Amino acid sequence: MDVNDILYSMLGILVPFIGTSLGSFFVFFMKKDMSENFQKATVGFAAGVMIAASVWSLILPSVEMAENQGKVEWVPATVGLILGVLFLICINKIANKLEKRKNGKKLNMLLFSVTLHNIPEGMAVGVCFAGFLAGNAGIDLFEAMLLAIGIAIQNIPEGAIISMPLKMQGVRKSKAFSIRCFVWNCRTN
Repeated sequence: MDVNDILYSMLGILVPFIGTSLGSFFVFFMKKDMSENFQKATVGFAAGVMIAASVWSLILPSVEMAENQGKVEWVPATVGLILGVLFLICINKIANKLEKRKNGKKLNMLLFSVTLHNIPEGMAVGVCFAGFLAGNAGIDLFEAMLLAIGIAIQNIPEGAIISMPLKMQGVRKSKAFSIRCFVWNCRTN
């Protein structure tokens, strides 16, 4: 294992964080409110990039790796996709129950859901770079970086979608920025 490979991997793992930070930084340019059309556009953009990153950087490489290992190509990707969907359905049910409580706020649920959404993203980037470092998974540095950059691009509007509503709720701009970038469990009041 080359020291440069480890350094590239450490940098690659930070790339999605940089995307989130960049998106969160938009809060400093915000005047008063965020328009509903801007909110819809940023959510749509983030969803489109994540779908593309999922297909080209996760599902297709999974199919290719299974084929190279002599396994049925579609089984690992399908099982992983189904488990991911079931996990998100369970998390959504938990979030809905929490939101129905007296003190459950929509913004807190948004923070909760985006934070949970980042767990599989981080796992995907970590697994890709671990595969690259292992050297026997058929993943090269370019593919791992491509996934990290794709997730970082998707994290830009995601960072804005969290920091800007926090600002609209009365949170200081600097605190809204730092909550999205550095703090995972937070309350806006």
